[in-house]
Amino acid sequence: MSQYKRLKRDLVHKGRIIDYYNDTIEVNGEKTTIFDFIHHNGASAMVPVDDEGKIIMVRQYRNAIDSYTLEIPAGGLNPGEDNKTCAVRECEEETGYKAGEVHHLIDVYTTVAFSNEKIAIYYTTGLTPTEQNLDEDEYVTVERHSVEDLTKMILDGKITDAKTCAAILAYRAKIGQ
Repeated sequence: MSQYKRLKRDLVHKGRIIDYYNDTIEVNGEKTTIFDFIHHNGASAMVPVDDEGKIIMVRQYRNAIDSYTLEIPAGGLNPGEDNKTCAVRECEEETGYKAGEVHHLIDVYTTVAFSNEKIAIYYTTGLTPTEQNLDEDEYVTVERHSVEDLTKMILDGKITDAKTCAAILAYRAKIGQ
């Protein structure tokens, strides 16, 4: 197996959500190469399950793919915030439902080839209706779907968001469907 050693990390651009770096990497003590690296402060997501067993999803426009996606509610960690608190906050902000009992489900790294973004995913039941509290640049519609329908959408390529695919399939395995 090859040996990799980071020799230096140079900041190329500091962004609002991510920081972009060039990493100089030594391979097998013989040569160096440059790897792109995107630093992300982390995020959390929630699988909100209503009293009928349906999952509350959000549909929103995603600039990176110039398309609308169907996703579980999620967002980045605020400074000093833990993952569970972030997931609960994002659930209420995006869906208009306050989480009840919250359980950790799975953690996923979204794109291990070039980013350290890690999303902690939880699920919740016992939801209480409140109000959406969206960010200024956020436009979200709320939908409810069964686990079976969401699984079919994943397998049919209609849901392609990695965190959502991982979360729905992990949740389905957790509840034994």
